[in-house]
Amino acid sequence: MSFRCASKTRSSAFADFAAVAADLVTRGITTPARLGAVGGSNGGLLMGVMLTRYPELFGAIASQVPLMDMKRYHKLLAGQSWMAEYGDPDDESDWAFLRAYSPYHNVHSGQPYPPVLLLTSTRDDRVHPGHARKMAARLREHGYDVSYYENVEGGHGAAADNRQAALKWALILEFFRRRLADRDEER
Repeated sequence: MSFRCASKTRSSAFADFAAVAADLVTRGITTPARLGAVGGSNGGLLMGVMLTRYPELFGAIASQVPLMDMKRYHKLLAGQSWMAEYGDPDDESDWAFLRAYSPYHNVHSGQPYPPVLLLTSTRDDRVHPGHARKMAARLREHGYDVSYYENVEGGHGAAADNRQAALKWALILEFFRRRLADRDEER
């Protein structure tokens, strides 16, 4: 598969996820204020795109061990091995496409971003924790509601054992309980 095919597929995945969220609202199953989304790794990238491209669809977003900086992903840990999937950010035409959806590069002031929880692991050997760290800092610079948790163990799963996995999920679920309720009361 060439990058050109992969790029079309990637854009479709983002649009498809957003379309499902919009359909849930259209059908009266939920409201944006009550809709939370969570994803990890490449799904963490998906959550970053939902945050920056489709913020009005969600009441809160949780992103685990996320890929957020598409300009530098290939210089960190396993990122070089993903260039066939994502493209080469050092190539101008590839970067033009990557830039359009790179969550880190698409944070802007004055947007209706929902609260976000970023979770990562210091010992992640696939997606460098710098992605989540930088994204949290960028969101805070712009005054957004961002929560951050970094486990010092755990690798790419962000949890080294069942106890840590339970803690991670408790953090996510409590984040949604508080933020989705808060957002619902605002509307």
